[in-house]
Amino acid sequence: MIVFRILFGILISLECFGAIATGWVRRTFIEPKFTFTFIGFEWLQPLPGSWMYLYFSIMGLLGLMVALGYKYRFSIFSFTLMWTGAYLMQKTAYNNHYYLLILVSFFMCFFPANRGYSLDVRRHPAWQSDSMFSYIKWLVVLQLLIVYTYAGLAKLYGDWLDLRFIRLLMKSREDTFLIGDWLQQPWVWHAVKYIGIGFDLLIIPAMLWKPSRKIAFTFAVFFHLFNSAVFQIGIFPYLSLAFMVFFFEPETIRRIFLRDKKPYVHWRIERPRNKAWILWGWGLYLAVQLLLPVRHYFFRGDVLWTEEGHRMSWRMMLRNRSGHIIYRVKDKDTGRFSAVHLNDFLTKKQQAWVAIYPDLIWQFAQHLKQEYALQGKDVAIYVNSKVGINGRPMRPFIDPTVDLANIPWEPFKHSNWILPSKSEPGGP
Repeated sequence: MIVFRILFGILISLECFGAIATGWVRRTFIEPKFTFTFIGFEWLQPLPGSWMYLYFSIMGLLGLMVALGYKYRFSIFSFTLMWTGAYLMQKTAYNNHYYLLILVSFFMCFFPANRGYSLDVRRHPAWQSDSMFSYIKWLVVLQLLIVYTYAGLAKLYGDWLDLRFIRLLMKSREDTFLIGDWLQQPWVWHAVKYIGIGFDLLIIPAMLWKPSRKIAFTFAVFFHLFNSAVFQIGIFPYLSLAFMVFFFEPETIRRIFLRDKKPYVHWRIERPRNKAWILWGWGLYLAVQLLLPVRHYFFRGDVLWTEEGHRMSWRMMLRNRSGHIIYRVKDKDTGRFSAVHLNDFLTKKQQAWVAIYPDLIWQFAQHLKQEYALQGKDVAIYVNSKVGINGRPMRPFIDPTVDLANIPWEPFKHSNWILPSKSEPGGP
């Protein structure tokens, strides 16, 4: 836990300062006139002007405080709160590892990660401890098992198995330095297909079994570094490697990272005083983690088409969506229609996203309704849209006869204004 705390603190600090340096903060929070928050969190808006730079700088500093173990509880709790806020106040840059960071940070708020090799212990020597309850390790392992298992199972679908999506994915990387041409080889596509599924489903069991652990770890290093180099997905590959410390014997980790050769006590058994609360609390957490990724089965239609239940379900690198959209506004008093010029409201990236995700389509209709209400107009808003998935021809996506401005969002049921996919009865 001590080693992971140090690595985790460094990684989240790099994530936050990197978001500023690469222009991600500017593109996501500063340039947009309107921000797509998670529905229900419209009150959570980015700070005005350039203040989001300060917001992410503070998170970066909190990450360094976590790594150093300085005022650990305050720093990890503050980071968790701020990162969750940044996550909820925008979703046109949704990424699974942003969600994973929320979960891991939440974990860390409760873990005794500052009980050694920390500035807190230097200030308070009585806090020093060389042990932790083993349930902490198993919580981390179970969380990883959930993430990887659902990610692997999600790949068992047609467009992954017949290489349709993989071909598109590799085509987008043909300019990659040195290996771009190599990535276009059919044998590479087949290797990615089987390795992607096999790695996700087997890496955790292989790391838990001692005879296969070193081989699995070596393969994990190659796998994650390959993903980092080819797909440039931020800190996620390195965070995944940092988790590997939980699978090795504690004395091995201490010897390698902390140069600690003190004898390790195997036989000591101690139970936490609040055992019942721990069992119920973390049991409920894990139950939620098991249920969230399968919620899309309770919506009508294919999640690949509707996107209902996609987020927070570890459906990673599975599809490429493209589309176009036209918003038509009807003045209820005059009956006249007018088209909306998206350039007046949205950035280029936002326009691309609002064309293909139904919740964003609905949210922007609500925003337009408010804009026209400020002008004293009562309007109805209709959408003409088409979406294509994984290179297929675009097909009608939203019912053009439904007034999106005047229907409620219902998060726990299918939105009937999403047209059926081609494979469904009544699909276009």
